[in-house]
Amino acid sequence: MQYRQEYAEPETQFIAAQEPPEPTKKSRSKRPRWQTAALITFVVLALLGGGGMIAGGLYFRSINSGIERVDAFDGVPEADRPQVGENAKGAMNIMILGSDSRDPDSESGSRTDTIIVAHLPKDRSSAQLISIPRDTWVSVPKSSSGRGGRDAKINASFAWGGVPLLVQTVEKFTGVRIDHVTIVDFSGFKEIVDALGGINVDVEKGFTTLYALNGSRTFNAGRQKMDGAAALDYARERHAFADGDFARIRHQQQVIKAILDKAASGGTLANPAKLNSFIKATADAVAVDKKLNLVDLGSEMRDLRSGNLTFLTCPVKGTGMMGTESVVLADKEKAAKVFDAVRNDNVPEILAAAK
Repeated sequence: MQYRQEYAEPETQFIAAQEPPEPTKKSRSKRPRWQTAALITFVVLALLGGGGMIAGGLYFRSINSGIERVDAFDGVPEADRPQVGENAKGAMNIMILGSDSRDPDSESGSRTDTIIVAHLPKDRSSAQLISIPRDTWVSVPKSSSGRGGRDAKINASFAWGGVPLLVQTVEKFTGVRIDHVTIVDFSGFKEIVDALGGINVDVEKGFTTLYALNGSRTFNAGRQKMDGAAALDYARERHAFADGDFARIRHQQQVIKAILDKAASGGTLANPAKLNSFIKATADAVAVDKKLNLVDLGSEMRDLRSGNLTFLTCPVKGTGMMGTESVVLADKEKAAKVFDAVRNDNVPEILAAAK
């Protein structure tokens, strides 16, 4: 995969009295496709710890050396970045960006549909993954090209200044220093799930989507096995639910956990052929920042299992209007407690504050 930063306007219309986005739309067929599953890969490498990591060390190092690299922190002013406190030294915060370039509802492959701050405490015994809704209304710093410098939806920062401006925006909103960045294309779920032979998901509420890969698909409530196409349809749907994007966040989290559970318990790690197919389905198209070493991270997290992962969502008050835009309004007081706990590497406080 050749990763190139192409910035396009966000999906929504911005307030006319403020800075308009630059006209940068191009044909979708000319845009690069982020065929990535970096979130899955970094956790899977942790699951491959111990004997698996030792046995496959050379293989995984060759994958790591060939992973696409992104200038995630280029031009980010160091003076404006959050500092790491004494209690948090050794902890790690990874910003995971997700898009779905094959989503029929998406107008731009450069839009970030998913933003997650993954906190790895210094003892590496767990991980807390905090989703920030893409429509959260925040203050966006001004980019090096002069765009931004005003309040907007958080995903607008990527359209205006790529990964570096999104790093700045997330750091300003959370007060948490971002150590690394990975990029995910949730359309890559299809290949990953098929490589595992399917996953089991508990569907909370039956629904029918018109945005399926092949027309429409109906999901009945209850536990069911999904192939790659069904898992992708399930993870991307939002129109069928009153809470829209919040439902999609929950479903993405479900699919991620189901993938990890299947990888760990379905014989994948002990079967060389399945393991090779699974790793290639995830690692062939990974895009990460220039300093992140997935093999070293996997070694550090060798004792981590999906049961030690906690999926959270940034506290919000609900939705509202800013001018002509429908936005998500963060609960700033509760969010501050969550991210203060992240900044201090206080896992019990993170979990308590996010309730």
